Amino acid sequence: MREWIVTNGLGSYASLTYTGETTSKFHGLLVASLEPPTQRWMFVSNIDDCVHIKDKVYSLKDYKPKFMFDFFPSLLYNIDGVHIQKTFFMQYAKNTTLIKYKVDTTQTMVMSHTPVVNSRHFYDMTSPGSVSFTQDVIDDGVLVKPSNSNKVLRCTLKNSGYLPDGYWEESFYFKDKARYDSWRDHRFHIGEFQMPLKQSADYYIVCTLEEGPQDDPTHIYEAEMQRKQRILAHSLLPMTFDKLVLATDAFLVKKGTGNSIVAGYHWFSDWGRDTLIALPGIALVTRRFDEAKQILRSFAQYCRNGLIPNVFGERDAQPAYNTVDASLWFIDRLYQYLKYTNDLRFAEEMWPTLQSIIESYLHGTDYAIHMDHDFLISHGEGLTWMDVKIGDAYATPRAKKAVEIQALWYNAVQIMNTLAPLLGKENHYTELARNIKDSFQQQYDQPYDVIDTKDLSMRPNQIFLVSLDHTMVDQAMQERIVADVQKHLVSIFGLRTLAPHDPQYKGTYLGNYHRDLAYHNGTVWPWLLGPFIKAYIKVHHSEPAQRQYAYHQFLQPMMELYGDSWDGSVHEIFDGDSPHTPQGCITQAWSVAELLRTWVEDIEGIKPKYEPLLLHEIGV
Repeated sequence: MREWIVTNGLGSYASLTYTGETTSKFHGLLVASLEPPTQRWMFVSNIDDCVHIKDKVYSLKDYKPKFMFDFFPSLLYNIDGVHIQKTFFMQYAKNTTLIKYKVDTTQTMVMSHTPVVNSRHFYDMTSPGSVSFTQDVIDDGVLVKPSNSNKVLRCTLKNSGYLPDGYWEESFYFKDKARYDSWRDHRFHIGEFQMPLKQSADYYIVCTLEEGPQDDPTHIYEAEMQRKQRILAHSLLPMTFDKLVLATDAFLVKKGTGNSIVAGYHWFSDWGRDTLIALPGIALVTRRFDEAKQILRSFAQYCRNGLIPNVFGERDAQPAYNTVDASLWFIDRLYQYLKYTNDLRFAEEMWPTLQSIIESYLHGTDYAIHMDHDFLISHGEGLTWMDVKIGDAYATPRAKKAVEIQALWYNAVQIMNTLAPLLGKENHYTELARNIKDSFQQQYDQPYDVIDTKDLSMRPNQIFLVSLDHTMVDQAMQERIVADVQKHLVSIFGLRTLAPHDPQYKGTYLGNYHRDLAYHNGTVWPWLLGPFIKAYIKVHHSEPAQRQYAYHQFLQPMMELYGDSWDGSVHEIFDGDSPHTPQGCITQAWSVAELLRTWVEDIEGIKPKYEPLLLHEIGV
């Protein structure tokens, strides 16, 4: 079942299904980030609505609404001639969710609204007795105080009456049950708001953790609408891209005094690899250069022993450094930022971080990451983006010399080779780049997924040998890679992580096996369409006809399937086999970002202003 989401720039969100149900423990109307963008806590699960006309009571839960998206998600009901539009949004940078009710009626009636509350980390379940709630009635609403939190929830509805009540309800989350996750919860129904209506009206229910005077809901609605319109105007992109541009905004979040990117909703925090891969689509093609700069600066500050963090923990926000590629992506993403801004002063600021990464990889750092005698990067298992772990074992260990790590390593050294003279730095990188390329070409006589083990598993990782700015393979090999990936891995929703003919292939994410066995062994990932389309257009010399073919063949079909009510969100993963059921997160940063980036840069050819300055021949 399709799901919608709205966010507030802190990592908080409101999200339900298109029918207004809670089918997952992650669904709720106020899931607040208590240490942005992490420590998400469920405060409001849903609101039960009823229509009272004469002696009849109609519960909105008994009716299937029509879903509509127009800047905000809305549910539309038609009940006994009464038209109700229920629109959801959040106040930016505040832990406040608002529900706007637009009621068109010619009858005298009463609308009643019962908030359903909880107080738990969004990973956890609640049992009766584990928490209690006290209620203090205030003007136009109620203050709800959970016993297990120092937060106070304020629910208000102007010009209404509030009737205190309270009872527990057991809830079952069938989407989580299908994932073999915890799925039995208990939620608490507080009292009932009663809103008498003699004619059509618009009004707002406000649920907030914020203290002090509250802004007028109408002003909040207008301010959020204007903020979204400014994002679109600032991007300078045609209206065709509006939905994806607005979808990128959900992932940009405050983190301390800077910014970061949430990897995906509902459950991901900010991940180093995900943030950096998503950065061009989230913050560069949308021209949010200040945010991009802050994100790069923030991750540079966390760099340790040449390593950029892999992830910040959801519960404790502490960095973990178990990744071999995040640091190499960092160098590339600074390069992409420079293509858009020519901000060489910032490149100067980042130069010590870039140097520390290269030196650490040259001489060795944590997790057995080091340059081997053949100038290629060797690394421990489970350090690439295919890093899922089941118990003590990795489903796709890919240890030693994964192919995309070598592509990123050469690309990073060539970027250093490009930037050193621009910044007036001593250039130690020309010969190193040549040695890497020569060594790789000697060994890469077949499309290996892992070089030194001669692993010929048909996976999408080889596409980075073509898609990155600086490549080590000749035109013939580039064309072979693109053709093989197109033949075996491309689906309507992205690239499979393993070819269907492989014995290890899993065609569905959920089956009679641990779901993580399928995660990188056949499951489709939309974000990989970005580098694939870039590579496809590159080997076809950016010919206009081939760019249009790429759009109609690889991008348009997915967007058409999402339909007219699409809000621009793109799922994390899909099943490898038809009908390619969506799985994982309901919207993923790098999925949205890479679709937008490749559409703008590669298909439409809207290139960064300063790209010609940086993409020059460097004689290697």
